[in-house]
Amino acid sequence: MTHKEVVRRVTELAQPVCQQNGLSLWDVTFEKEGRQHVLTVYIDRDEGVDLAACEAVSRALDPLLDAKEFDSLPSYLLQVSSAGLERPLTRPEHFAWAKGKAVTLTFYRAVNGAQEWTGTLLSHDGVMIAVEREGEARSFAAADVAHVRLHFDF
Repeated sequence: MTHKEVVRRVTELAQPVCQQNGLSLWDVTFEKEGRQHVLTVYIDRDEGVDLAACEAVSRALDPLLDAKEFDSLPSYLLQVSSAGLERPLTRPEHFAWAKGKAVTLTFYRAVNGAQEWTGTLLSHDGVMIAVEREGEARSFAAADVAHVRLHFDF
């Protein structure tokens, strides 16, 4: 099973588990970190995510991930985590949710001397990302943007 297939299948399993626990599934990643593989399920809820919510999802997913279909995976660590205040925006539904919110774009290479740009997300169509800051709207090619995260001032 490829990493992409693992993410797709775990997403299918985690979606109803999250719904049963009054949560929404934000994202699933399966990455190699050093010598270890880590399967991370990111969850969200309007009133916030606490340890009990993470534990409930983890306990419900654990037996599902013991299914034969996952036998070919390398050993991995399962993590269930809040999506976080400065969560990454990676999928179209993330961008739709974040429209009108503050975001930070990080570029692969500096754009007009800046490595990142923070402003209010106006739109994202998969090709261009429009952000407004201090009354100035700017559009950036999505191909030039390495990461987009929700921005939160502490």
